[in-house]
Formats: sequence, C-alpha cells, structure tokens
Amino acid sequence: MNPHWASIGESTSVLGVRFLHGVYRWLGRVPFRICLYPVVLYYWLSRPLVRRSSSEYLRRLQVAYRVFPVAPGWSHGLTHLLHFAETILDKLLATSGQYRMDSLSHQDQDALFAGRGAVLITAHMGCLELLRVAAEHRKGLRITILVHTAHAEAFNRLLKRLDPSSAVRLMQVTDFSPVTAMMLADRVAAGEMVAIAGDRVPVAGGRVVHVPFLGVPAPLPIGPYLLASLLGCPVYCIACMHHGAGYRIAIDKLADRIILPRGSRQLAFAGYAGEFARWMERQLRDSPYDWFNFFPFWDQTPHASEID
Repeated sequence: MNPHWASIGESTSVLGVRFLHGVYRWLGRVPFRICLYPVVLYYWLSRPLVRRSSSEYLRRLQVAYRVFPVAPGWSHGLTHLLHFAETILDKLLATSGQYRMDSLSHQDQDALFAGRGAVLITAHMGCLELLRVAAEHRKGLRITILVHTAHAEAFNRLLKRLDPSSAVRLMQVTDFSPVTAMMLADRVAAGEMVAIAGDRVPVAGGRVVHVPFLGVPAPLPIGPYLLASLLGCPVYCIACMHHGAGYRIAIDKLADRIILPRGSRQLAFAGYAGEFARWMERQLRDSPYDWFNFFPFWDQTPHASEID
C-alpha cells in the first residue's frame, strides 16, 4: 500500500531555503542556480520515491499529449525537480514582495474581482503564492488559502515572517466543521476568495471520486465542490504557471454555482472533478514541469474512501 501524501515527511530544509534565498538576494539568480544544482542532484539521487513519482507523471503526460520530442528519461526528471526548486525561490520572492509584477501576466478577469466572493479550486502546480502579488495590486481583494500544513509549519512561519501584512491568508484545515463552514461563509459573503486544493485526497475522513487524469483514473477530493455548494457562490479554477521568463495566472470559471441533486450526487461530484482534471491537463500541456505532486498520485487512497 502506498503512503498517503501527508504522511511523507516534509524534507524541505527551512535553513537551506533561507540560505539559497540569501544567495539570490545578494548575488542574483545565476549564482543561486549554481548553488542549486548540487542540492537538487543530491535530493534526486537520495529520494527514490521522488524519482519514481516524477517519472510516472512525465510518462503519462507524454503518452497523453506528446509534449516532449523524445520519451522522458532521467534528464527530464532532473529538469522537473530543478523547476520545483526554482519555484520555491519564487514563492519566497512573492511572499516578501520582491517578485516583479511585470513578470506576472494574467487573463482579463475583472468580473472575478468585482467584489463578489468565490471559491478558487487550485492544484499543486506552478507558484500559487503569486496570487499574493496580484492581490496586493487589487485594492480590497483578500484571499484565504485552505492548507494542510502540519508537516510544513516551519516553512509557513518563514513565509509569514517575510510578509505578515499580506492580503493572502493561510488557514490550516484538516476537516470541515460547522464552525469552519460558517467562518468561510462569512468571508465569502464579505467578498473574499477562498482557495482550496482539488488535487490531493483528504488527510482523514474525507471522500473521493475517481476520474480520468492523463488517461488513468485518479482519486480527487469532493471537498472543494461540497464546500462551494454550501457557500452557494461561483467557482473558478486557478493556477500560476510558468510562462516565458515569468508566470501567467490562469483563471477559468467552473460553475456559477455547484448543484448536487439528490439521488445523483456521485455523478455530480464526478462531473465537477472530471472537469477540473481536464483543466489541469490543459495547463500542464503548456507547462509540463509545473506539476509538484512528488508521491504516488494515482494510488493515494489509504485515508480516503470512494463516495457512495
């Protein structure tokens, strides 16, 4: 049985991240990359689960869309991990207000920020923290990101220390109690955005549906759609993906409102999750190295159950 993603220890060294951030701050991106290469090579060689998970994803993406000129091998895997490592730096730059706004492009989605609250379904792709940059340039926009951070609290404290006044707040959630739902409903009613990951199964007690992703059934959580149905607000898919020398914010509406009919809730959940899976595929076709689930993604079921 494969381990649940949350039970895989967080191996990101906060001290190492701070050192590399200092290298970038004082010397620039090229010296940062020179320091980064041996670190990534060591990590790649010492983490067989990371190698296997990256290889599985890259192979399935290639079979589905032929995004590479040749079959992906070890060099593609190293590039994948280097992409992830550089994204960690961009997370820090975004959080500390050092990321250049002119390196971030986005679709013209003014309606999304017109003062009405919404649920934003995200994935572990690209650099979601760049939403902080966008939020700082949208007066009155506030975003709450629901996260499971039990295995990465030190890293999140580092992010908070870099920018304690950010318009984006992290909220640690392992399950949804009525109190949590009421709190989020108040925030959405006040025009706030609530972001929740749609690509990882619940830590405990949640349910999933299996939908095709890169040609193979994958378990996706029903939580985002259940939450959105309770809040009765519009739902968008959103990600910040690499684009040229910077990033682009991709925003697409999933539904004006999530409807879960009695007697066919399973079909409804599968329909919404399936549309989200197809949306993820569209983003990854354009930016194939932006997938950051380094665990057995298609087999992550120990702490979740298939919905009835």
